Amino acid sequence: MTKKERYRFFTDYFLEHAPDAETELFYDDPFQLLVAVILSAQCTDKRVNMTTPHIFKKYPDALAMSKATVDELFPLIKSISYPNNKTKHLIGMANMLLEKFNGEVPMNVEELVQLPGVGRKTANVITSVIDNQPNMAVDTHVFRVSARIGLTTNAKTPLAAEKQLIQYLPEPYVHIAHHWLILHGRYICTARKPRCSECGLNGICKYVKKNIKS
Repeated sequence: MTKKERYRFFTDYFLEHAPDAETELFYDDPFQLLVAVILSAQCTDKRVNMTTPHIFKKYPDALAMSKATVDELFPLIKSISYPNNKTKHLIGMANMLLEKFNGEVPMNVEELVQLPGVGRKTANVITSVIDNQPNMAVDTHVFRVSARIGLTTNAKTPLAAEKQLIQYLPEPYVHIAHHWLILHGRYICTARKPRCSECGLNGICKYVKKNIKS
């Protein structure tokens, strides 16, 4: 099977079975999504979604959050992983949005990564989810699933995986393919015990071919 055929199978499968896949993070606007994604680093979406309503009620926008103190914001996110760092990142992010971007979340990866707590993965999430830009955010699920299926080959870093995925995925589907891979990794192609018997991608999966006896 060629790379092109593998990607076509992958794309066709999810266009049929998950054409409306989207982030599981709760948000109403770009600022809220940015807050949620910063909080989601090494933390589950479920935990983030339990936390953000209280944050958004008190700090609905960059202006409000920029005025927060660490002592005020920390109690709201103390159940999230790395709350000390993330508290500082959120306040710093809000201040920079006001100082450099008129309080608005930029839709440009190069500008987004200037914000405290925002790396390339987060910037790719924001631009792809909000603006449908063809940017691929590679988290642990995307990295694992794309390698198992065979969409990526010998990718040693998230950036290497991102470049391969961008190269071969049809551009109109890049933004949604991010969700396909994440959700598949979260519920089917899990890290420790992948549910291969329930997977519709066995026909192209290199992991199945190598590890599962027919």
